[in-house]
Amino acid sequence: MTSPSDLRYATSHEWARLEGDIATVGISDHAQAELTDVVFVELPAMGRSVDVGDPTAVVESVKAASDIYAPLSGEVVEVNPDVEADPSLVNTDPYGKGWIFKLKIKDASQFENLLDVAAYETHTS
Repeated sequence: MTSPSDLRYATSHEWARLEGDIATVGISDHAQAELTDVVFVELPAMGRSVDVGDPTAVVESVKAASDIYAPLSGEVVEVNPDVEADPSLVNTDPYGKGWIFKLKIKDASQFENLLDVAAYETHTS
């Protein structure tokens, strides 16, 4: 699966798409492939403040449970109830319907510190 060019990545395999001061966050195609079948997603609490690197959500697969870390600092302003109801969306559409949460970010410059697609692909190869 080709990574959309508007995404930036944390080395811990979360992606972020920035629209104004709202960042949509999910896990990369590489990460979901490593996890295999996702069977449960624990969403963060609405209104929760997080800093870069804070464990914010959890995905459980048939192989393991993994923390999902905040790639940016901000406040959780939306969660995706669809992945709670159908965790397989994280596998089948990681860059679309499989997003996990949205943050109202504190500092837009943090986005520039994340890896672009080429750097992330180098990181995972």
